[in-house]
Amino acid sequence: MRVAAIGIAAVLLLTGCASDPLAEQYKEGSNKGYIAGDGSVTEIPEAERGDSISFAGATESGEKISSEDFPGEVLVVNFWYAACAPCRAEAPDLQELSAEYDGKGAQFIGVNVYDQADTALSFNETYGITYPSILDVQDGAVKLAFTGTVPPKAVPTTIVLDKEGRVSARILGQLKEASILGTLIRDAIEE
Repeated sequence: MRVAAIGIAAVLLLTGCASDPLAEQYKEGSNKGYIAGDGSVTEIPEAERGDSISFAGATESGEKISSEDFPGEVLVVNFWYAACAPCRAEAPDLQELSAEYDGKGAQFIGVNVYDQADTALSFNETYGITYPSILDVQDGAVKLAFTGTVPPKAVPTTIVLDKEGRVSARILGQLKEASILGTLIRDAIEE
């Protein structure tokens, strides 16, 4: 009887994990080294946005930058690292949008959550990335700054901050279409 009860408890426990996307990714055994998002978009109406997010750090070139350096601009913050396949796949779209909105009210900032400067610089060269990335691997301070609002649960995650530094949108996982992020940026600029 006791053996049967333990067996039933184990089946129930495993059944409970079956609908958990993180458990599914673990069970697939791909050893890809990251939790993938599904590309879902979360938009936050202007009246429901919380406090502004403030962050700072050193870039891959050693320059110190802060969210405070871009007053009145929309910030597009992309969490990434070089070995992340979805990060590599979306890099050309992010660079294209960064160039499109350069000087037009939006600034892109990467947040590298894993790599050292040489790896990040090599990635930039390979993919033609011209916007800066904060190296957040040592203390995770930038990632922590977003945790109370819309945590970047997966890599990549792209967060759009409005002109007041408040979260207006988040894309969890690889950007499916550049036009989606383009629309989110345009909407934030036009507010």
